Amino acid sequence: MTETEFDKFKLLKPIRKAIAAEQYRTPTPIQAQAIPKIMVGRDVVGVAQTGTGKTAAFALPILHSLGKKRQRQVPSAPRVLVLAPTRELAAQISEQFETYGKHMNIRLTTVYGGVSQQPQVRALKKGVQILVATPGRLLDLLEQEQVDLDRLEVFVLDEADRMLDMGFLPDLRKIIPHLPDRRQSLFFSATMPGEIQELVESLLHKPVRIDVTPADAISSTIETIDQRVMFVEFRKKPALVTHILKRRETGSVLVFTRTKHGARRLSKLLKEREINADALHGDRTQNARTRILKEFRKGNITVLVATDVAARGIDVNRITHVINYDLPNEPDVYVHRIGRTGRAGVEGMALSFCQHEDLDNLRAIEQVTQRKLEVDANHPYHVPGLENRYASGPDVESDADVEDGTV
Repeated sequence: MTETEFDKFKLLKPIRKAIAAEQYRTPTPIQAQAIPKIMVGRDVVGVAQTGTGKTAAFALPILHSLGKKRQRQVPSAPRVLVLAPTRELAAQISEQFETYGKHMNIRLTTVYGGVSQQPQVRALKKGVQILVATPGRLLDLLEQEQVDLDRLEVFVLDEADRMLDMGFLPDLRKIIPHLPDRRQSLFFSATMPGEIQELVESLLHKPVRIDVTPADAISSTIETIDQRVMFVEFRKKPALVTHILKRRETGSVLVFTRTKHGARRLSKLLKEREINADALHGDRTQNARTRILKEFRKGNITVLVATDVAARGIDVNRITHVINYDLPNEPDVYVHRIGRTGRAGVEGMALSFCQHEDLDNLRAIEQVTQRKLEVDANHPYHVPGLENRYASGPDVESDADVEDGTV
C-alpha cells in the first residue's frame, strides 16, 4: 500500500486499505483537524458544509474505534447513532460507512420514513453497530420500543442547521432523553444559529470547535479544480450549456440554477436536445429524488440540474464538472458548489456563466477565494464587451443591461 498523509492517523489497516482504494491521498481541513480529536474521544463541533469531507471526518475514527473494541452486538442496541435530516443524506452516509468499512465485519442499518418500517426493525433485531437515521422514523421506533439507545457510545448529528430549517428540533428534543449520559457527541453544521448553539451547550462536554470557512474549503481542493468564467448574454446561456455538454469531454456534471422553475426548464431543454439530464429540486417527490440520485451516482444520469437547497447533502465523488448556470449571489455558495468536484485528488472543472448583472458577484467570489478566475473565451457565445467591462472595474448598469438572470 502506497503511503499517504492518511497514514499519520494510524487508522486500522482494513480502513487504510479501503481509503487507498478510493484514492484518498490528502485529508481535507476538517478531516485533518477532526479525526485526531475524535480518535481520542473528544466531543467535536464541526462548522463545515457538505463537500468538505466531513462524513469521512467522523466515519473513519468511528470505524477505527469499533474495530479496536470488537464487542458483542446486542439486538436493537446500536453503539453509534448518526442523525441526518433527509433520507438521501442518510443513505449517502451509510454508503460511505460501508465503503470505508468494507474490509471490516461492521453491521449497519439505515432507518427513515416513507417506507415500511418492518425491514428496518428486523435489521435492528439482528444487531447493528451503526444506526443511521432520520429523526421522525427514529422517534417512531423509540416510542414503539423497537430500538434501545442505552448502549450508545457515539452520537453524531449531521447538518444540524438543516434539521432546524426543516422543523426537526421538536423531534430532536424528544430523542435526546433516550441518549445515555456517558457518550461521545459530534455535531456538524454549515452554520451555527442560536438554537443549534444552545443544543451544543446542553449536549456536548467541553467540545473542540472546528471551523472550516469557505476559504479553507476551497484551499484544500483548489489545486485540483480548474475554475473558469464564461462571459455570455442571458439569452445565449441555453446554447452555451448545450455546447459544453455536447462538444467537450465531460463525465458526471452538476449544473446549478437559482430557482426550481429554472431547474425544471433547463432539464427539459437538455432532454429535448438529447442530453441525458434530470432535475433535482424541492418539488420532486421523495421517491423521485431517491431514484434520480441513485441513477446519477451510477452514471445512468450524466447531467443533474439542481438548486442549492435540493443539492445540499449530495455527496458524489466522481463529478467531473460543476457548471454555475446561474452565478450565486453569495461567495460561500460558490465555494460550496464547486467543492462537489475535484474530490480525493482527482481533477475537476468549475465553469461559471457570467452576464452583466453578475459582475459584482464575480468580483466578490474572486475576493473570497483569493483567486482570479481564468476567462474561457473558447466558445461561440463569448461577449468581449462583458469581459472588458469586468476588467475595467465596477460600473453603473443601464436599464438596457438588466435582464432576468434565470432560465
